[in-house]
Amino acid sequence: MARAAAAAAAARLLPLFLRWRPPPPLRRRLLLNPSRKTLSSRAETLASRHSVVLPGDERSPSHHPHRPPPDYVGGDGGGSPGTIAAIVTSLGGGPAAVGVVRLSGPDAVAVAGRVFRPARRAPAPWRPRSHFVEYGLALDAEGNVIDEVLVVPMLAPRSYTREDVVELQCHGNDLCLRRVLRACLEAGARLADPGEFTLRAFLNGRLDLAQAENVSRLISAKSAAAADSALAGIQGGFSTLVKSLRSRCIELLTEIEARLDFEDEMPPLDPVMLVSKINCMRQEVQEALETSNYDKLLQSGLQIAIIGRPNVGKSSLLNAWSKFLQSERAIVTEIAGTTRDVVEANVSINGIPVTLLDTAGIRQTDDIVEKIGVQRSEAAALGADLIIMAISAVDGWTDDDTKLIEHVLINQKSSGSGVPMILVVNKIDCTPFVSGEEFEQFSGAFRKIVQTCAVTGRGISELESAVIEVRGLEPVPSGGRRWTVNQRQFEQLLRTREAFTRLESSINEQLPMDFWTIDLREAALALATISGEDISEEVLSSIFSKFCIGK
Repeated sequence: MARAAAAAAAARLLPLFLRWRPPPPLRRRLLLNPSRKTLSSRAETLASRHSVVLPGDERSPSHHPHRPPPDYVGGDGGGSPGTIAAIVTSLGGGPAAVGVVRLSGPDAVAVAGRVFRPARRAPAPWRPRSHFVEYGLALDAEGNVIDEVLVVPMLAPRSYTREDVVELQCHGNDLCLRRVLRACLEAGARLADPGEFTLRAFLNGRLDLAQAENVSRLISAKSAAAADSALAGIQGGFSTLVKSLRSRCIELLTEIEARLDFEDEMPPLDPVMLVSKINCMRQEVQEALETSNYDKLLQSGLQIAIIGRPNVGKSSLLNAWSKFLQSERAIVTEIAGTTRDVVEANVSINGIPVTLLDTAGIRQTDDIVEKIGVQRSEAAALGADLIIMAISAVDGWTDDDTKLIEHVLINQKSSGSGVPMILVVNKIDCTPFVSGEEFEQFSGAFRKIVQTCAVTGRGISELESAVIEVRGLEPVPSGGRRWTVNQRQFEQLLRTREAFTRLESSINEQLPMDFWTIDLREAALALATISGEDISEEVLSSIFSKFCIGK
């Protein structure tokens, strides 16, 4: 009887959470441009056409009639369903060996067949083998040869979008790519919207929303650590956690709902066991939340301002630190005040992208240009994530250094900024550093003190270690990649954690079980928002509009 009661409760409850599982071939379809058609009309249009995900791996001509699709709008990127085309390799960066034009949609093979003429003699129409490369020519609408190409057909469902996909590998010149793309548009495709290939992969169930977001992050990654983190997300590390948490929420809901309906026929729930499960889930959510700070560092990087009085070796320090750039970024002379503006250099520390800001020497000056440089230096110091103050071992701690540190501390206090500082004693190859009584007065303002020689590079590795310690930069795990959560996912995880906290409070206060179900539903819906099982059209449009065209 207990099993029948649980099944009855589950049957009533699960449709609330599994509503995003309509029957194939169309799993879910939304608009990028809601002004053209409503969500329902687009779904009806797609459902009425031939299958988005076809069972066979090979196609016959009857599956793809040789005619432009009925919703073809001339390739203006209007967001209507159909077959889309775009250049998926970068443009504008100079000639390359190879570039790729991608087609995706129910008529991808038909469109490619109008543009591509295989070198082998074969009867028309073109009937490709999935995942086999063919060599041939690309033709325009008049039949003129516009390029030699390799064509790679990837027939549904074994493709990125789970639709028929055809990629034409052209010569990498922008002119060649644009001519082939134009030919595809004239043959019946339309220009893809930003992120539409990945949107179709999401809507057809190949990726969930968290994985799709990591595709964009991988493309824009600025460091190996950022790329590895995005790859870990694409491979489903975070998505697996979200799916597991949501499944456990629904399981607990089923247990509680069953007892609400059949209280006299089922054994009571053990509150201790229930609280233990909730605490376990909340701990997993907390661990995921803690990755958000690391994610911000991976995406935005770290800004380090190098400040100090003139001629203490700030520019030499920047050049030594950015030695892997194979060029010096800052002009170095014995003349005080050589640096008049903020000079930037990019390095990587522990896989985190770091921007070094070499600032003008901060001092009182009547030179108008140098005075502007000093003001910019102070602004850079206030906006940085970390300040490195450089002094010279030759001069020791001077009155000018005292005035500078006092000025920085006053600015930080007035702005409410608590930027940590590291002291670098430069030019230790000339003479050992002797700290005086005045230096000891301000030594507490610095989290670390490092001695360097910018000429030989001595002390640079110790300086990087100090930055890692002060900023709490975690090393990239050697055992594998580590996923992180973005701001949208963070907000929904926070919502989940708060729901678990309220749920535990309700259990401990012995409130009726109806109150428990409210918080469990809230947690399950928040997790569904992360994966895209429950998501608004506006959120989807916002996410995929940030993608580049062709991805």
